[in-house]
Amino acid sequence: MSVVLSFHGAAGTVTGSCYRVTHPGGQFLVDCGLFQGNKAVRALNDKPFPFDPAKQNYVLLTHAHIDHAGLLPKLVKHGFKGPIHGTAPTTGLMDYLLPDSAGIQEYEAERQNRKRARKGEELIEPLYTREHAEETIARSKAHPYEEWFEPGPGVKARFWNAGHILGSASIEVHVQDEQGKTIKMLFSGDLGPDEKVFYLEPHAPSGFDYILCESTYGGRDRDDYSLEERRTALKKEINQALARGGNLVIPAFAVERSQELLHDIGLLIKRGEIDPQLVFLDSPLARRVTSVFKRHAADLQDVELNPEELFADDRFRIVESVEESKAINRINGGAIIMAASGMCDAGRIKHHLRNNISDPKSTVLFVGYQAPGTLGHVIKSGKNEVRIHGNNHIVRAAIRSIGNYSAHGDHTELMDWIAERLPAHGAIFLTHGEDESRDAMKQALGEKGLGPDKVIAPQLDDQFELRANGVGEVHQAEHLRIDPQQFTQDWSAEYARFSIELGHLLTEEQSDKKRLNLMKRLRAELDKA
Repeated sequence: MSVVLSFHGAAGTVTGSCYRVTHPGGQFLVDCGLFQGNKAVRALNDKPFPFDPAKQNYVLLTHAHIDHAGLLPKLVKHGFKGPIHGTAPTTGLMDYLLPDSAGIQEYEAERQNRKRARKGEELIEPLYTREHAEETIARSKAHPYEEWFEPGPGVKARFWNAGHILGSASIEVHVQDEQGKTIKMLFSGDLGPDEKVFYLEPHAPSGFDYILCESTYGGRDRDDYSLEERRTALKKEINQALARGGNLVIPAFAVERSQELLHDIGLLIKRGEIDPQLVFLDSPLARRVTSVFKRHAADLQDVELNPEELFADDRFRIVESVEESKAINRINGGAIIMAASGMCDAGRIKHHLRNNISDPKSTVLFVGYQAPGTLGHVIKSGKNEVRIHGNNHIVRAAIRSIGNYSAHGDHTELMDWIAERLPAHGAIFLTHGEDESRDAMKQALGEKGLGPDKVIAPQLDDQFELRANGVGEVHQAEHLRIDPQQFTQDWSAEYARFSIELGHLLTEEQSDKKRLNLMKRLRAELDKA
């Protein structure tokens, strides 16, 4: 039996990371993440796995972000019995992230079932439950960086710092093929930028048969910056927002982005460079994750606050209860409000956007990637009106963004990381990015002498036979789980946009007669379709 690598997620899209390796000694997964983004992409989470979970011997986990670990409880629900290997901080974060995700799945199923019951439709099960999450956590095994371990027959692996979030790792994997030859692979995971508080820059050895590299920011470079320049940019945005007289709302991921922002805001307050009335982190999950950061404070890099000061300023309010969250709505100005989710597609951030986005004194500041189809992407793209919780809201707040808080390396940093890992005797696989980003990296690698047979952009569920001297047979999925076009274009998002535009057309007409005629013309066009 040969070694076969399958791409069951993060292929043509950024989320849902999941790779499967089959070999003479069995089969295993690297990551098993939740698909995030527009409605069509999220629907992939409800579809059956394209493999048998019970036949997977173990999982190697790059880090704890939900788009890399969020389907592990579903894997357990459907028969997976093996261990899950990660770094110690990764397993610590899983203790909070997976039960939180399970709570969201249970809530969404309950909400859908109330609607289904009223319509007499069949009820649905949650994607997974807290019980599945707890069983998943019990299967985790922690390993230090840069130490070999043997997760199963014919395989050895070790973790290298990826500089992305707490505990994030690139994974070096050696697998024996049917002839006893060793196939050497490196899974990048998500790679952090060179300048990032808390961690050193990504690191790993060189010389592999196959390198799998993320491409989230392929084709896009941020301005070069130091950590101090990043804080200067944040200071400018905060002071401008406070001068407007309203609140500053920052959508932020519960893991990493929230803690980095708290650190820098606390440092700027200590220096006397900003003067907010209060700083809210409105996320029960972020509160728990912050406690993990405090436990690992001694291992963090470039921290300018001592452990007692970290996340502990008197103005900070790390909110957990719903009542405390609702009370924030009574504050009309002078506050910094951070809440999840970072792409505004769920969670408490939607409530704070609803209460602030139509206030011309307020500001919304984006500090990270916004996937196409998400509310964050719609707002950031400059739309004058957005739909939140089923209602339309005029955008009067100032919409701002800074790119220096991204947890991902940009194009140049990704290219440098690949260059330092070469040679790749077999091939380089570009994953975890949209096709436009992957095409940009493929072209750049081609300009460095790596031909098209050496740089591959796999599609969802593609399978590649790996040989020591190069890729053997390639198998594409017979049945597509999603039309690849839907990764970036989703009918539900287009429907919301169409509904808003239609509403404007109708209200702008001068009489009811003209409105009725417009609807008649639209019906006639629909009848032709």
